[in-house]
Amino acid sequence: MPAKPNPRVGLFVTCLVDAIRPGIGFAAIQLLEEAGCRVEVPQGQTCCGQPALNSGDDEDTARLARQTIAAFEDCDYVVLPSGSCAGTMVHAYPDLLARDPKWAARAAAFAAKTHEITSFLVDVMDYRPRGRRLDATATYHDSCAGLRELNIAAQPRALLSHVEGLAMRGLEGNDVCCGFGGTFCVKYSTISNAIVTEKAEAIERTGADLLLAGDLGCLMNMAGKLHRRGARTRCFHTIEVLAGRADGPAIGEEG
Repeated sequence: MPAKPNPRVGLFVTCLVDAIRPGIGFAAIQLLEEAGCRVEVPQGQTCCGQPALNSGDDEDTARLARQTIAAFEDCDYVVLPSGSCAGTMVHAYPDLLARDPKWAARAAAFAAKTHEITSFLVDVMDYRPRGRRLDATATYHDSCAGLRELNIAAQPRALLSHVEGLAMRGLEGNDVCCGFGGTFCVKYSTISNAIVTEKAEAIERTGADLLLAGDLGCLMNMAGKLHRRGARTRCFHTIEVLAGRADGPAIGEEG
């Protein structure tokens, strides 16, 4: 459904972006404003609850869900630069609060207006970046939650096609997990390391200058492995490129 003019959009920044790569948040604000949105960053937001959910702590996840829903209730849309956090909100919140008479309908309404940012820009706002140029080659990793929970695949590629000079190269196993998986990489570190090693090898075979993806957790995991292998591939969140903000340190190069 097309958005109404100048929608009021609440940006959920995410924990990782806030603590590690705040530039992604500023890129999100820039793109949303270019698309004609009025952007707010509600102060009541904290974590979406995904780590607790992955650990089987439904009680604390539900508590965080209620807090998040209340913080964003006055917004027309909720937008996130993360498929995994968005997937948690869209699918887990209504499930966890389905039997709560005070929150079930509010959770369903919240989920219906929540979007990952590239999906929102394409599917809701019909946005196309203009005046962007980046002379580089890039390959794209489809993060698990965005792809499987939210059907995000064509949207980021459609947006990137408007960046002049950017040549995309296919990635073997682009839809295969990078090994991060939230708390998976902590619980099963040996398996996680084996998975990301295979991913890094596939990335290197593309010969691309850049690796792009839509989840900072995945990008940090892959960037770390690529760095330890001495690879030259630099990692950026998709919206950093779309906002023309890929001229600074890549993920893992800060500091």
